[in-house]
Parts: sequence; structure tokens; C-alpha cells
Amino acid sequence: MILFFGTRPGKKETKKLHGAACPHCHQKDTLTAVSQPNYAHVFWIPIFTLKNVSYAECSHCKRVYYKEEFTPEMERAL
Repeated sequence: MILFFGTRPGKKETKKLHGAACPHCHQKDTLTAVSQPNYAHVFWIPIFTLKNVSYAECSHCKRVYYKEEFTPEMERAL
């Protein structure tokens, strides 16, 4: 019997961070948070979540901030 298993990224969820300023360029309302789960699957059916990747990107300066780099202001807006 053949068993297909592996990992696959899930659907990205985006959310605009209103009221938060970018720590690099100091522009307000330019940050967008992205959250994407990574699933373990068997026969292409997701079984459980391995990890959830979260980051925020500034649309003005294109700087990316990972979850560990979020400021308290970004956490409140999220």
C-alpha cells in the first residue's frame, strides 16, 4: 500500500493594521499583517497544523516584520 504524506501551506489571511505606524519609516496605516498556517497532510487531507507563520509588511518602505519583531502598537492593532 502506498501512503502519501507531507506538508503544505494553508490559505493566507491578511489584515490591515489600522492606527499602527511602521517603526522604520514612521508612516501610519501602511502595515498589513499576514498569517499562514503550515499543515501536515495524509493523502492531501490536512491533519494538523505544524506552525503558523505571521509577519507584517509596510506598503510604503516594503520592510517586513516577523512576529518576534512586532511592537506593542502593532500587537494592539492586530
